Amino acid sequence: MVDRPFFSYMIDWLAGHGVDEVVLACGFLPDQIQAVLGEGSPGGPKLRYLVEPEPLGTAGAIKFAAPYLGDRFLALNGDSLTDLDLTALWQSHLDREARLSLGLYPMDDPSEFGLVEVDGDGSVLSFTEKRAGAGRGLISAGAYVIEHEVLDLIPGGRKVSIEHEVFPLLVDDGLYGLSLDGYWKDIGTHDRYREACWDIIEGRVNTGVEHHEDGVFVSPGAHVSEAARIGPRAVIGPDCRVGAGARITDSVLLDGCEIGENAVITGSILSPGVTVAAHADVGNRVLGKNEHIDA
Repeated sequence: MVDRPFFSYMIDWLAGHGVDEVVLACGFLPDQIQAVLGEGSPGGPKLRYLVEPEPLGTAGAIKFAAPYLGDRFLALNGDSLTDLDLTALWQSHLDREARLSLGLYPMDDPSEFGLVEVDGDGSVLSFTEKRAGAGRGLISAGAYVIEHEVLDLIPGGRKVSIEHEVFPLLVDDGLYGLSLDGYWKDIGTHDRYREACWDIIEGRVNTGVEHHEDGVFVSPGAHVSEAARIGPRAVIGPDCRVGAGARITDSVLLDGCEIGENAVITGSILSPGVTVAAHADVGNRVLGKNEHIDA
């Protein structure tokens, strides 16, 4: 994602809030994740990998990791790009003597996520399912501070949803929320993934990536013809090759893609190793690893 794997952004975010160990509950391609991230960067958090025997859900995964968690810990969803203030959430949790604290984020259109209602002191009152026309409101940002004793509420050995099976048990019993300032985006769809890339490059989220107003990032290891037209908004990953006359806009090219002369790529995501023949036209597509597109 732009200049590094997505999880690296999350790890850097955690490191900025003093986190020194991260437990990754993995259920999909854990070997690939570990091969990319290793045991962590020098000076950064130590990484520990746990492989779920089967999908355990948002609460089941936390329960599975229980032996490696402290008396109080952060739990985070792994599909959001954000720079929200975890230190403020942690301090609020301590001040309120909460059992579980939710990081909340205000949205103008929360219809895809559902609403969280809190009272004046931050105590969570209710959860509202996704619905159109809900109006501006607070959603859960997938960042929690949890007391270890809350794990006793989670059944072991099966899939468990923290949203539907744990939160309701804590309403009026130590469940609080705090609205956090900053940036947050769920990257679980192709459109939101691309939008997050532009937000990184154009400086709407704090990541340390150099900002470019045109939304263009070209890896130092890419080979782009001077006669190619790149942008507005494009990511050209390492070892990509882009031929003369090619046009790439509103698209992300991951490692090792090869774009032939006069090919056109718009509104698309190209996985590593994709090749696009000269004069081919790719629009609004997601191409899998090593896929080949003819003209």
